[in-house]
Amino acid sequence: MPLRALIFDVDGTLADTERDAHRVAFNRAFAAAGLPFSWDVPTYGHYLKVTGGKERLRAYLNAHPHLPQLSDADIVAIHRQKTDHYVEMINAGLLPLRPGVARLLDAAQAHGLLLAIATTTTPANVEALLRSTLGVEAAQRFHTIGAGDIVPRKKPAPDIYAYVLREMGLPATECLAIEDSANGLQSAQGAGLATIVTQTEYTAGQDFSAALRVLDHLGEVAAPAHVLQGNGSGEEVVVDIPGLHRWWEETQHT
Repeated sequence: MPLRALIFDVDGTLADTERDAHRVAFNRAFAAAGLPFSWDVPTYGHYLKVTGGKERLRAYLNAHPHLPQLSDADIVAIHRQKTDHYVEMINAGLLPLRPGVARLLDAAQAHGLLLAIATTTTPANVEALLRSTLGVEAAQRFHTIGAGDIVPRKKPAPDIYAYVLREMGLPATECLAIEDSANGLQSAQGAGLATIVTQTEYTAGQDFSAALRVLDHLGEVAAPAHVLQGNGSGEEVVVDIPGLHRWWEETQHT
């Protein structure tokens, strides 16, 4: 069986959006709603363990009962405002793609691989990021974009990856996932996908023992990535399609 598709997570994987975009957008929405709190960098990092922005805010409020407790409708409204703030920031071109992402997307298409996205972030966030970094037609490069509330359970449940696989009409054994977090890794593996992890500042130190490889990023010719876990640990690499084929083939003999 050949490797036929790459499935990318978005936040933390395509771009390092969490600390300086999503967190800031949440704080702007909190301030606009008159809420007496904001999320600093460590606090937001802690609550990133909860996937989904609405779910993240609910978890924070549950852990802080002295704060104003919001209804589900209030949380939906605040999250909608947060998305608007985030899209404004992305449209302003404030966040680049992570090293190697654009290069690998181009290479995958040149080699005839299908591309897909599996994320818990909203479709509006995905579209804004793709448009601002890859151009107005960027979304059309992806066969399937699975995003937001399109499935009932968010990561670490495998639902979003199972949805993407169904839409692509491919078995998990012919696809490779690229993630940045333990929740994402668990989600992809729950759907049967071999997974590459490119960790971030927020996800460093999480349990990636089940990943095919863990790297600091995908690498550029002038700035190679480092293999942090997996075969070849300690090596410098520029992740390319032949290399991904070699790594993926390791899964075919286990």
